Amino acid sequence: MVSQDGKQWFALYTRPRWEKKVTELLDRKKIQVYCPLNKVQRQWSDRKKIVHEPLFSSYVFVCLSPEEQTKALQTDGVINFVYWLHKPAVIRNDEIDAIRRFLNEYENVSLEKCPVNMNDTVRILNGPLMTWEGQVVEVRANTIKVMLPSLGQCLVAEFRKENVEKVIHPVSAYHMKAV
Repeated sequence: MVSQDGKQWFALYTRPRWEKKVTELLDRKKIQVYCPLNKVQRQWSDRKKIVHEPLFSSYVFVCLSPEEQTKALQTDGVINFVYWLHKPAVIRNDEIDAIRRFLNEYENVSLEKCPVNMNDTVRILNGPLMTWEGQVVEVRANTIKVMLPSLGQCLVAEFRKENVEKVIHPVSAYHMKAV
């Protein structure tokens, strides 16, 4: 969806381990950038520490107008846009918002590649994704997958099965996938 100022969210592919540096450089250029950071506990020989690691390896999100695209590509560490159907992949605002909400509610989130399959439609009854609807792609022990179709990725968090109910209505585009 295009905002009032003509800007859309895109995913940029970065050099490996350059996500935070690219975020800093784009911010200096006054480009709206979002690098989702995951809180992960790391064990060293003498201590444990919570570190913030990029959730998406080699990706950052930018909100750009068409005129700003070249400026973003000319940033050190940026390789290219992530493409979908031969065009830079547009990321919906609600997908960016879902990532933000998800990371605010959960620690140690993981990503899984997952196919898009059509099965039962479900609605989440409790938690930060409450009222969201999606398609069940697989049934495993209490795992909910939030589909980000533009990226072909799933955010994964643990939910109880009783927090999902079956919904019956015509098939349409959904924000998430549940398992």
